[in-house]
Amino acid sequence: MRDYKWLHEFCLNRFGSAKALEAMLPQPRSDAELRALSDDRYLSLISLRIFRAGLKHSLVDAKWPAFEEVFFGFDPEKVVLMGAERLESLMQDARLIRHLGKLKSVPRNAQFILDVRAGRLQGSPSSGAARHLLPEGEGHQARPAADFSFGTLIADWPVSDIVGLWKYLAKHGSQLGGLSAPRFLRMVGKDTFVPTDDMVAALKAQGVIDKAPTSLKDLAAVQAAFNQWQAESGRPLCQLSVMLAHTVNH
Repeated sequence: MRDYKWLHEFCLNRFGSAKALEAMLPQPRSDAELRALSDDRYLSLISLRIFRAGLKHSLVDAKWPAFEEVFFGFDPEKVVLMGAERLESLMQDARLIRHLGKLKSVPRNAQFILDVRAGRLQGSPSSGAARHLLPEGEGHQARPAADFSFGTLIADWPVSDIVGLWKYLAKHGSQLGGLSAPRFLRMVGKDTFVPTDDMVAALKAQGVIDKAPTSLKDLAAVQAAFNQWQAESGRPLCQLSVMLAHTVNH
């Protein structure tokens, strides 16, 4: 595996200048910004990611105001009360994307958010029994459930184990497996890498993995590589991810 110096020099040569390189790199949100984002916005963005999967994003985005209306502004406490009959009736609403499985994921993820808030999940950060989901030594403090939100979960999760957050979202949420969890995190501004086809090709070229990272072993290897590049550069994971993807020639 090559070091960050090589990666930086490669990207400088590809984009022609440091200014051009910096201009195309994403910026993650701060922990304070992630905590300030309300639970209804997290539910809206989770749902938007799920409905975007396999469809043209502009088509989904154009319909999203109607989704906001029928799902009560994605207020988790209201959405969680929507039963099967109500969801099936939405299949007749031409303003929506009428995919029953994805429609059903919305109240399920509303329940997920409420469970995180209340500390009802095994190992939840707000659970008194678990103390805190995050590893010791990260400088995080356990909080009572009343002071916890989904944004706290997202903000406080250490990026040195971002694949752990992917797994947590996939396990407890609905339709958040595969690339959905990292893409959702990128949407909300949580610092993460995303294993796109180009990034996977670059990681193969670096000898980090030999196939798309789906196993725990391969995900751990990818996390370790990004942790090393971050330690060498001080850059957020999202920037390293984009830079690495651009080492693949088209």
